[in-house]
Amino acid sequence: MDTIVTRFPPSPTGYLHIGGARTALFNWLYARSNNGKFILRIEDTDAARSTAESVDAIFEALDWLGIDYDEGPYYQSERYAIYQEHIDRLIAAGSAYYCTCTAEEIERMREAAKKRGENPRYDGTCREKGLSSKNDAVVRFKAPIAGNTILEDAVRGNIVFSNHEIDDFIIRRSDGSPMYNLAVVVDDITMGINTIIRGDDHISNTPRQILLYRALGAEIPVFGHVPMVLGGDKARLSKRHGAMSVTAYRDMGYYPDALLNYLVRLGWSHGDQEFFTKEELIEKFSLKNIGKSAGVFNPEKLLALNAQHIHSAPPEKLAPHLRPFLSQKGIAAEDDRYLCGVIGTLQQRSKTFAEMADGAEFYYTAPAAYDEKGAKKFLKPEGIDVLEKLAGRLKDQSEMDERSLDPLFRAVMEETGLGFGKIAQPLRLALTGKTVSPGIFEMMEVLGKEETIARIEACVSAHRREAG
Repeated sequence: MDTIVTRFPPSPTGYLHIGGARTALFNWLYARSNNGKFILRIEDTDAARSTAESVDAIFEALDWLGIDYDEGPYYQSERYAIYQEHIDRLIAAGSAYYCTCTAEEIERMREAAKKRGENPRYDGTCREKGLSSKNDAVVRFKAPIAGNTILEDAVRGNIVFSNHEIDDFIIRRSDGSPMYNLAVVVDDITMGINTIIRGDDHISNTPRQILLYRALGAEIPVFGHVPMVLGGDKARLSKRHGAMSVTAYRDMGYYPDALLNYLVRLGWSHGDQEFFTKEELIEKFSLKNIGKSAGVFNPEKLLALNAQHIHSAPPEKLAPHLRPFLSQKGIAAEDDRYLCGVIGTLQQRSKTFAEMADGAEFYYTAPAAYDEKGAKKFLKPEGIDVLEKLAGRLKDQSEMDERSLDPLFRAVMEETGLGFGKIAQPLRLALTGKTVSPGIFEMMEVLGKEETIARIEACVSAHRREAG
């Protein structure tokens, strides 16, 4: 069997959005699951709308998602000579011709077709004239007049198109630039693309592309047209449904593996399984499990899946994604071991990395103040006394894990007659400045003996001064 070769061909006219990311993901997964090749191609022939900033944004989004490519990026704007070579071949073979019809003449043809109850179309005026190249001439493909063109779609099954409905479409503009259908077919042929997975909004282009493949003597690739992603109201997905650029989700603190998991489930399934690691997706992905109905984007489900991925991942995989959010708070977090310890106490409590960074702040900055309501309730003389006892006993403590700390707390509970909660709440305030935090023992283990004692003593001193 030939090596599977897929591609992702974004137009750089904006950021990479959810629909485009899903297309990239399906092609990448299919290549990876079959030990194939994945190619990135930038379709930048629309010079008026294509920007370098959009190209950079596409690279940035793919890199964050972990979608790597084996070849490219290729740029269509650098391939005009290749397109012209193939156009010349089509003209020489009698499969394409020059056309000098004006826009006004073509509009009259379309109006006449409408009056006859037909689809508006070019009527082939220049088809047999044998015109030579002129400055104002376009090049048209000579489409078959009769018969059918059949798209054997790997997702939707066979789709039949009547050739009578396909007019002699333009493959090169009068300025010499190639049209979309010609450029993508030539690119796919010359790059060895043999599998094309894309949105079903491209189905209408496919019969024209199949005709071009045949005219150029090329093998037709496997096509799989995937249903579009819709919003909750079943309208085409847009920002009002919560669908933003891929990098916007990164900036809100989403985990890329979670977004990949969510995107692949918008149109693909593997039994009833909902949660997939990236490795599982590569192992299990196939075209036969792509559904025929549209996926519905649900921001709440995405957030829940994001939390699940954060809860399940090892801290060392989460650390690089948390660091930028800590950096925004002026926290360097250079110690990998310490950071992973911090993450281990917070990941079950966090839905996003933004939330986790908020929760992690106290690990890097000792509290300068204490929650007012909490202090009134828990930092009374009794609470300050128990903190002093804890600090004293901790100075003789060698280990700071739960197994070692548990006997220490039991001894203080026995000495003071206080329950664990009466000891834990003053301690929580002393260590974090807040009344809510990760577990006491796991928090103390991460902070370490010296920092824990220093924060307890600072809290005791502050409240002794206030009282005295």
